[in-house]
Parts: sequence; structure tokens; C-alpha cells
Amino acid sequence: MNLRVSINISPLRGLNFKPRSSGTVYEHMKNLTVFLIGLFLVAFASSCNRSSSGSKSFTIAVVPQGSTHEFWKSIHAGAVKATQDLKQEGVEVNLIWKGPLREDDREQQIQVVEGFVSQGVNGIVLAPFDKDALVRPVQEAKQSGIPTVVVDSPLNSNDPIAVIATNNLHGGEMAAEHLAKLLNGKGKVMLLRYQEGVASTDARERGFIEKMKSFPGIQVISSDQYAGATRDTAKTAAENMLNRYGDDIQGIFTPNESSTLGTLLALEDLHRNGQIRFVGFDTSDALLDALRTKKLDGIIVQNPFKMGEIGVKTIISAIQKKSFENRVDTGETLITSENLEAPESQALVHPPIDKYLK
Repeated sequence: MNLRVSINISPLRGLNFKPRSSGTVYEHMKNLTVFLIGLFLVAFASSCNRSSSGSKSFTIAVVPQGSTHEFWKSIHAGAVKATQDLKQEGVEVNLIWKGPLREDDREQQIQVVEGFVSQGVNGIVLAPFDKDALVRPVQEAKQSGIPTVVVDSPLNSNDPIAVIATNNLHGGEMAAEHLAKLLNGKGKVMLLRYQEGVASTDARERGFIEKMKSFPGIQVISSDQYAGATRDTAKTAAENMLNRYGDDIQGIFTPNESSTLGTLLALEDLHRNGQIRFVGFDTSDALLDALRTKKLDGIIVQNPFKMGEIGVKTIISAIQKKSFENRVDTGETLITSENLEAPESQALVHPPIDKYLK
């Protein structure tokens, strides 16, 4: 422990220590010595008490890619649950939730992370939008003694102490298998990608493309178009592709919530719902309704609630020098109209957001 004691001696400057006798000087010095020792002991005890209580109270920043999609709300709710669980163990966590308004605003996400580093938070849970652009701020956090746990999308860096995420490659493979089954192994399909630089969706797209190669009767006729960050940009991109390829398209895969919802709206506007087999990724009430009405043939569902919960608990374990897993696969599940109402499916598609985000 580094202890620095600051003593204000200005009140002593007016004292007249000019001795009347040597005994008087001795008494003055003796009293002053006792006084200074007393100050030291009080300061030492206070410092020890602050250190002890501080070791049980932490400020953790959680930085999502955005704040509007249900996916990020689920991560937020899971993080809040973790703080409540930790409080039962005597650990106080001050949770700060802050992210960009738009999911494609990498510069704002960088600024948010840098701001938390400047504030000196105890740890950061980050869902990086860009696998490369967020490397430097995470490195700066590490240099400042602030550990980072990455959730949802990995970074091209070894600086994060843990990654809590879906096996996104496998999720893309699952989507390809389901779509191929729906098409009986024959047909032409398209992939509408999400955004460049996002590691999670890039892995899903790669898994889909690679798995489709094992079905020789299926041709991927388009895989180089991007939906963009919002439902509206995705709708426009999907409409362009549907108009371009017309009746040649028998199947579609989209790798996240906004691209799936935008494509669903495009199909509705073009009156092609049910004519094209459609598999998406992630969940929302609108997508669940589309499953029930057969406008959507399946969605690959993650467990963002679990990501937020494990992310916060992992960062606290690291700060407290406890053991933790540095790679956690939170799972991926295919949800269709057939298994949607099963209890295990309902637990995934309806995480307790309202309970924790009051």
C-alpha cells in the first residue's frame, strides 16, 4: 500500500516556540510529536478502510454496438441481472450502459470506450462494431490497467481477457442446412450481408457460404451486397436484389435482426411472402409474428441475455483475481414455427428484459 499523509501546519506557524526554559521546549516538542503520530495513525486507518471497502465496489462500463435492437436490450438486462447477483455476494457494481445511437457509428463507439478509459472505470464489457477499429482503444484500456471482456463479436487482438459469444460460424452453417432442407437441396439463393468489418456477422456469412458448397444442387447467385445498419437500409437493399433477380431467387439468408426485418418488409411490399424460402438471424416480436404466419421459415437465435450476464461476472472475477473462462460459447438455436412455443424456445426469444430494465 502506498500511503501519503498530508498535514497542514499553517495553524502552528503563529505559535511562539521561543522557550522560557529548556524544559518548556522539551514539552512543546513532545506534545507536537504525539500530535503528529496521532494524525498519522488516523490517516493510516482511514486509508486501510477505504482500500477494504473499495475492493468490494466497482464501476463497470458496458458498451454495445447500438441501443435500439432487442438484442442489445437483452445484453443490458443480463448485465443488470449480474449486478444484482453480485450484490447478494456483497459486491457492489455500478453499471454504466452507453453505446452509439447507430450500429454503424464506429467513431462514436471508439469515443465512448476512450471516454471510459479517461474516467478510470474498473472494467469494460464491449461488443465491438468493428473488429479492427476498436483494437487501439482496448489496448489503451489495458495499458491503463482496465481489463476488457468482449461479447458478441471478437476483436483482432489478444488484449481482451475473455470473449463471450455465439459460435457465429456454426450459426451460419445451421442457416444453410435449414434453407437447403426447405429447398430439397435444389434452387438458387442469395445472401444479403450486414456490414463490413463486423466479426460476428462476417462469421455467419462465411459459415453459410461454406456450408452451401456441400449442396451441389443449390447455387448462391448473390453474396456481395450489404444491408447496412438499419431496417430501412436493409429494406432498400433487399428490394433492389429482389427486383434484379426476380423469379430466379428461391431462398434468402440474412445474418442479423435489422437485415432480416428489412428483407421481410421488402418481401411484403413486393407480395412475395411465402414464395421465397427465408431464414434469418436474431429475434424480435415482428420476426416471431412472421414465423407464426409462415412469412419467415426460421431464425437462428442467440442468447444475448447470457452474454451480458456472463460478461459482467467475468470482468468482476478478473478484477478480484479469481478464476474465469476466457472463451464462453453462449449457444445458437434454430427456431421455427414448429418449435417456437416450446418452453426452451420461449426462454430464448423472450428474455426477461422488462424485469431488469424497469
